[in-house]
Amino acid sequence: MIIVRSPLRITLGGGGTDLPSYYRDHEGFLIAAAIDKYVYITIHQTFIEELIVKYSTLERVMTLDDLKHPIVREAFKLVGLPGRGLEVTSMADIPAGTGLGSSGSFTTALLKALYAHNKHLIHPHELAEQACEIEIDRLREPIGKQDQYIAAYGGVTCLQFNRDDTVNAWPAKLAAETVYNLEDNLLLFFTGYSRAASSILQEQDSKTKQQDSDMIHNLHYVKELGQRSLKLLEDGQLSQFGRVMHEHWEHKKRRSSGMSNPLIDEWYELAIKNGAVGGKLIGAGGGGFLMFYAEDKTRLRHAMTEAGLSEVRFRFDFEGTKIIVS
Repeated sequence: MIIVRSPLRITLGGGGTDLPSYYRDHEGFLIAAAIDKYVYITIHQTFIEELIVKYSTLERVMTLDDLKHPIVREAFKLVGLPGRGLEVTSMADIPAGTGLGSSGSFTTALLKALYAHNKHLIHPHELAEQACEIEIDRLREPIGKQDQYIAAYGGVTCLQFNRDDTVNAWPAKLAAETVYNLEDNLLLFFTGYSRAASSILQEQDSKTKQQDSDMIHNLHYVKELGQRSLKLLEDGQLSQFGRVMHEHWEHKKRRSSGMSNPLIDEWYELAIKNGAVGGKLIGAGGGGFLMFYAEDKTRLRHAMTEAGLSEVRFRFDFEGTKIIVS
């Protein structure tokens, strides 16, 4: 049996500038962090001809073309495996559709497992590129590239998206004390809503392709906020970083009417009044997790818990997509 895990992620600044519709004209930049919540893929050799795939549904097929799960189907084809006599299972610490990049984590974990089954090593950069090829090029999802790259690399990582579709990735130069303080003071709360990122991102993607001036200006500004966030983090100015997160959220909400809703806005205001310096909804928007930088985390925890939100505590993951059993 082969077991691979791939981390989920939080975006710390610049989110949204990783879509091809934006970076192919203007270049994108963001900073993201992998967290110790994972998607797991297992691959097991069986003694039957069928390919068995277990996720929220169970599929048993004789040929890849009969497989309904698009990512699994395309991953097998990309790696060049016929898909016979294998059982593939996926599990996750956090439900899909909650803004933590689970689709990119799933794809990188699956590819890594398939290469391990073939006794092949794959570099994180190549792993991320192939995951992007499946989701963006083959399946035409209107999504960005950050999820695949941060899942493959792990850590607190800077990502620059170039006009020629190449991506530069490098670790943020954070002091150990800054990392510990970030882990202690960034709090995640589940709103109870889940949604497909593509439905929210479709509006941004369409407007960007149409050269909508408001959307382009918004993304320019968010990219600048991402660069400011990196400098503040590297300088250890975490309270100021929290305030930039608030500014980021205000601009993010303007990109789509589906980005927030009255209840999310109410929870956000409650957090700001109870110890949070700033925060935002993680991921494309519309639901998932609210993340805050807190100066009084005890007070914030009490307020959010009383409002009915569940906290998910986390630490950063510095290993990226990794084989844990082979």
